[in-house]
Parts: sequence; structure tokens; C-alpha cells
Amino acid sequence: MSICCFGFWCPWCLMCTTSQEFGECLCLPLLDMCFGAIIPAASYSVRSAVRERYHIKGTMCDDCCVVTCCGICSWCQIARELKFRRQPQVFVNPPVNVTYQTAANTSYQPVAGMNQSYPPGYAQPPMSPNPQSGGLYPAV
Repeated sequence: MSICCFGFWCPWCLMCTTSQEFGECLCLPLLDMCFGAIIPAASYSVRSAVRERYHIKGTMCDDCCVVTCCGICSWCQIARELKFRRQPQVFVNPPVNVTYQTAANTSYQPVAGMNQSYPPGYAQPPMSPNPQSGGLYPAV
């Protein structure tokens, strides 16, 4: 409701702020005031760019008709779409497709010839010839 009221009472302010929120020049819609007598090209290009960026169904002919017949409504739609895209979306119970794989050998085996550097003051841990016998827990 606030976007529609903003567009009704100050349409050029809505156009300029929406254009800036979309990432275009703040003054882009003012070109329509000067050069957009029949078809407002700047409004048409912003509407088409929003539709393409967010993969909204529609055609260029639809964009042209809406912008030409009701430009303020078009800018209100664009502003509402940008407002919707800025809101964080929460997914409740998203579909989960988890596949678990077990490793064939989960024991630690160092790679031969790998240069393992340790910071000064730390001693290099002893390497046992059989990685299965060494470890954190004593053999029983």
C-alpha cells in the first residue's frame, strides 16, 4: 500500500528511487519526462531488465503495453518486486537430498615425500611404521 501511495502522490520520486534500488542511475526515469512522449523508453528498459534478471514470465510486448498505458502502475510493480527480492526468505523444511558415503580406509596415512612444516617450538610427531598400531589410544 505504501508503494502505491508513494507512486500516486510523487510518481517521479518513486521512479527515481526504484531505479536507484535496481542499480541504475537515479535520474534515468527523468529521461522519460524529456524524451518519452509516446513510449517511455527508460521505463520500458528498466521493466524489461527487472523481468529478465529475476526470470519473470512475460514478453516485451506486454512490457511495452503496460509501460505505455499505465506507467505509474508499472513502476509500482517494479518497486514491489524489488522490495520482495530484498526480504530474506525463510525456507521451512527444505527438501534434503543427502547421500552418505563411507570411506574405504579411514586411517591416517601420510603422503610420502610431503613437506610438513611445523611452527618453531613445536616438535614433529613421531611416525610409526604401521599407522594402525599408533594413535591416541593405547593398544589393548
